[in-house]
Amino acid sequence: MYEDDFRDEDVDFDPEPLYLDEETDESAASESEDTGLVDVSSVLSAGIQALSGEEPADDRKWYVVHCYSGQENKVRHAIEQRIETMGMQDKIFDVVVPTEEEIEVREGKRRTIERRVFPGYILVQMKMDEDSWYVVRNTPGVTGFVGMGNEPTPLRPEEVSQIMRRMEAEAPKLKVTFKPGQKVRIVDGPFNEFIGTVGDIDMEKAKVRVLVSFFGREVPVELDFLQVEKA
Repeated sequence: MYEDDFRDEDVDFDPEPLYLDEETDESAASESEDTGLVDVSSVLSAGIQALSGEEPADDRKWYVVHCYSGQENKVRHAIEQRIETMGMQDKIFDVVVPTEEEIEVREGKRRTIERRVFPGYILVQMKMDEDSWYVVRNTPGVTGFVGMGNEPTPLRPEEVSQIMRRMEAEAPKLKVTFKPGQKVRIVDGPFNEFIGTVGDIDMEKAKVRVLVSFFGREVPVELDFLQVEKA
């Protein structure tokens, strides 16, 4: 039995903030360190159970663990190593860094990147007791469990389902670096090199409406995302 109990530094958790804003730190989005997705076969089975309202046969649940931002994959590897060396396979089952593919348009170029859904957080599927808590909580880089007060709080089935759907989305999400009202430069087409102001952005069609000054008046021009860049 470990002397440590659930510690004061474990993070208080309000379930709503888990659904973070879509924009994240650019350095986190472009990080190249070990960006491969975790094998999520067992995660998907949990997601299917959650979608159908079923609970796992045993007491395993998904918990959110806070770690240093930018070290999510390193912490995941460390937990997996501790599971092996400390023989915790019957209590800690899976460690996941939730990610999703995103298409970023920058300087007229389109590239696919892998973005962490919740920077600074990883998910651990485990049976919570003092031993399993100790193994995860004392992993280098882990700063605490997310929970109410001092007690880790498991994710609800609907929360697990939502995360699984985001990870398994067939079409990558589209990200642009400009917003309505910003100045952009047109880099292709008949209005090449014109400076205009962003009006409407159509994410589904990957189109942007830009107002350009033409013969003394503003003219709306519809362009592909690849045809403009921030001025």
